[in-house]
Order: sequence, then C-alpha cells, then structure tokens
Amino acid sequence: MTGPLLSVRDVSLSFKGIKALTALSFDVAEGEICSLIGPNGAGKSSLLNVLNGVYRADAGEIVFAGERFDRPTPIEAARRGIGRTFQNNALFKRLTVLDNVLAGLSRTARAGLFDHVFRTGRARREAAAFRDLAETAIAFVDLQGHRDALVGQLPYGVQKRVELARALVSEPRLLLLDEPMAGMNHDEKAEIARLIVDVNAELGTTVVLIEHDIGVVMGLSDHVVVLDYGRKVGDGRPEDVRENPDVVAAYLGTRH
Repeated sequence: MTGPLLSVRDVSLSFKGIKALTALSFDVAEGEICSLIGPNGAGKSSLLNVLNGVYRADAGEIVFAGERFDRPTPIEAARRGIGRTFQNNALFKRLTVLDNVLAGLSRTARAGLFDHVFRTGRARREAAAFRDLAETAIAFVDLQGHRDALVGQLPYGVQKRVELARALVSEPRLLLLDEPMAGMNHDEKAEIARLIVDVNAELGTTVVLIEHDIGVVMGLSDHVVVLDYGRKVGDGRPEDVRENPDVVAAYLGTRH
C-alpha cells in the first residue's frame, strides 16, 4: 500500500446544530503513533466514534488502507482491522478476564447459530482459534495471573489492561485508544505507555490515541494533531506542535 494508512478528509459532525467537528482533515502514516490532543469538548472522542462507526459524519470522507470508508458500522470497522477502547471501561464486570478478552472477537466471528447449536467442525475450529488469540493477548499485556479472575474485582489499572487486551485480540491494523491513561497514577501511566510502545513496535500496529498528559504525548508520539472546538489548530511532529502559538493558545492555557 502506498500513501497513509488513514486519511480523514473534510469530516464534519454536528448534534442538533452544535458543531462537534468542522472540515477536519489529517493523515496517519502506517506504523506511527498519532496523538489527538485538545481541551475537553474539542471533538476528539467524537472523531474516534466516526472512525469506528459509532457516529456517522455529516460530510467528508475517510480512507482506510486505500479504500473509502465513509459510513462504517462498528462491525465493518472491526472486520477491516480497526480496534477501539473507550474512555470508561466497557467491560463485563461479572465475567472473567479471559471471557472479556474473548468478547473482543464477537464482531469477527464467522460461525453462525446453526454451527454453535450443533457444534459443527467450523464452530469448534473457530472457538479453538479464538481461545488461542485470547491467550496470546492476555500474555502480551502480562495478565496471565488474572486470567480467571472476575474483572469487577480487579484494580482499575489492571482493568484498563484488560480492555487493551480485548482491543488487541482481533489483531487490528489500526488501534484507537480513548484516554487509556485517564485516572491512573504515575506508575500505572508508565506501564500503559510502555504497552502502547510495545503494541506499536512489536505488533506493528498503527495507534491513534487521545491523551491529556502533555508529557506523555510528547514522549510517546510520532505525530500530534491538535483540535479546538472541532477544528484542527495543529498537525505535525511533537516538537513542532509544542511551539505552535495556536496550540499554546488553545491547549496550554491562554484560552482555556
């Protein structure tokens, strides 16, 4: 494939006349870590919701892996290779870590109801393959010791790793992370940052993440896109974005 893995072109989104995104355009190169930053209400989570099909944009287009992808559904996004985590852990608190991670494969399942009811060879093969993928994801985020624990009984930082494993289990080409370090202490943030680097370097996964900690963003990112009230005000390398006066005004304190 030539060109960027992801292109967002003039994407706009509104809710009852209130603009969430306005003619937003940027590219994400394959293999990079791209951070989205900006004040609360800047449109960052809305953008991720457009990219994985939770919202439908009013205008503009999305190109993923060389193909137009303007009005995806979450199932279609997952099958094309887009994984996602959310601001608040969307986990099943009464299920085990293993079962939560397996749930990340539900949108890629091919065996139908008939296969599962009659335990066909197709269903058995798919179940075995899914279990192998889940075990691999659990090991990658170092959760083997919690594999059979109920998620609701685990510390918050561990739950965030469960959610990351669930997003990784389908082996996405593009991983969208919505504030993966929110509410964490310094050590927990360092652990998640290390995992994101490993996901990018070892698995070759392109990452787009939302993060408010500027120190983390500048140390982690290859590319930073800055939003303010749904508009792009900065786009480039971390060191260039940090010196951009519009970014300073919008995000680092003079306007907010």
